Amino acid sequence: MSGQDETRRIPLSPLMKKFILHWGEMGTRWGVNRTVGQIHALLYLSPGPLSLEEIAGTLSIARSNASSGLRELESWHLIRPLSELGHRRRYYEPVTEVWEMFRLIADERKHREVDPTITFLRSCLEEVASAESADPYVKQRLEGALNFLEAMSSLWDELRRVPSGALRSVAALRNKLKGLISPGS
Repeated sequence: MSGQDETRRIPLSPLMKKFILHWGEMGTRWGVNRTVGQIHALLYLSPGPLSLEEIAGTLSIARSNASSGLRELESWHLIRPLSELGHRRRYYEPVTEVWEMFRLIADERKHREVDPTITFLRSCLEEVASAESADPYVKQRLEGALNFLEAMSSLWDELRRVPSGALRSVAALRNKLKGLISPGS
C-alpha cells in the first residue's frame, strides 16, 4: 500500500478544484504563497485527514513543496498533525470551524505584524524624546500610529476572548439592526 499511497490522488469535483484554485490565489493576497493556500483549501474540504503524499499527489506538487506548505500551516496553527496506529505516515487535519480559523489567523497576524510594529513605534518615540531637535510633526504622526495600533491591539485582545457562539450572535444581531435602521439595503 505504501507505493500506492505515494501517488494516491483524492478525487476532486469541479467545484472543489475551483475553490482550491481561488483559495490559493487569495493566499497570495493574504501574504502566504499560492501552494500554502491550496493545501489549506484541500484539507479544509477533505472529509478526513490526508497524508503528505495524498496532498502532493492531489495537487500535483513536489513532496518538498507540500512539506514546506504543511509546516507553514502548522506555524499558523491552522492544521494539526495526526498519527494513526500501524501507520508511519503523518496525517493532517485542518481547523474547520470558520470563526476559530479567523481567530487563529488574526492572532498570528497580530503576533507577526502588529506587535513588532508597536515595539518599533515605541522605540522611535523614545528616540524622538531623547533627540535635541525633534520634528513635532513627526512625533505627532508616530504617536497617532502608536495610539491607533495599541487601541486596536487591546480591542482584539478583548474580542478574542469572546466565545465563537457569542460572536455569531452579535453578527446576526448586527445584521438585524442594519435591516431595521436602513430597510431595503
